[in-house]
Amino acid sequence: MNVRRLRLIPTAATAAAVALGLLSVSACSSSSGAADKNGEGKLDVVASFYPMQYLAEEIGGEHVDVSTLTKPGVEPHDLELSPKQTAGLGEADFILYLKGLQPAVDEAVAQSGVKNTVDAAGLTHLEEHGTEAGHDEHGAEEEHADEHADEHADEHAAGDPHIWLDPVKYSEVAKGVGKALEKADPDNAAAYKKNTDALVSKLDGLHAKFEKGLKNTDTRTFITTHAAFGYLAERYDLKQEGISGLDPDSEPSLSRMKDLQKIPKKDKVTTVFFETLVSDKTAKTLAGDTGLKTDVLDPLEGITDKSKGADYVEVMESNLSALEKALGAK
Repeated sequence: MNVRRLRLIPTAATAAAVALGLLSVSACSSSSGAADKNGEGKLDVVASFYPMQYLAEEIGGEHVDVSTLTKPGVEPHDLELSPKQTAGLGEADFILYLKGLQPAVDEAVAQSGVKNTVDAAGLTHLEEHGTEAGHDEHGAEEEHADEHADEHADEHAAGDPHIWLDPVKYSEVAKGVGKALEKADPDNAAAYKKNTDALVSKLDGLHAKFEKGLKNTDTRTFITTHAAFGYLAERYDLKQEGISGLDPDSEPSLSRMKDLQKIPKKDKVTTVFFETLVSDKTAKTLAGDTGLKTDVLDPLEGITDKSKGADYVEVMESNLSALEKALGAK
């Protein structure tokens, strides 16, 4: 059983209090197509984790008050919500989340009763990535790894949720979020449209930098701890080799580790990438066994003091520099 499915089960007393709170909020939020603003005239926007927070802040600007369910330094896949957070979610004017990434959030949003709810995964096309990485489907000695893969398979049945790591797809999502905010708060629609256009222009510039920087390289293959970079790899004609699968908590099988040890020589790989919010132990072990370097490739699931940049664009530019160095960009 996937223990994540149990995270939102409160005590009976708390459940009753939460239910009453959500019913009252739902009645208010469903009475009108436009969201009710807070006392300062701003939309109370709740974002599920950093990439959604960034979109809400950039597009909403001065007309929104944004909070996030995932605090800095918390790995979003593992997020647990308290009954207080679940009840508070129902008080939001607007919720922006990414279905399929955080099961606890998916459940809470479904219970919230908030009318203006946007699933970023529905604003672009999801694809299958990384399902083969980090797991071996054969051999009795890999039975545990297979069970772990099966345990999380339903979470990503609709596709790889890591859409924000492709600036082009992220731009598509930004346009959808902008339109949703215009509808929720028509009085400030012009501002949301202007901010959306500015963000899309910024993301287009980032895409151009990636295209130019990764056009000519010594190798097209990179190894990373968890297979979050499928969209980025596909966009820029690279090959991602994930130690783990789409879920950073999954453990690679022994056969997967053996396969990874053959890749550096075959594909001229120089570097094993690890990330800021997940243990670097497996990546450093593989690097030590193969004589490779290590570096950070940040999946941008949260901004911390360890992040090489203060916001999405800066961290992505740092990722580009790391890839250019590792792949031997010319």
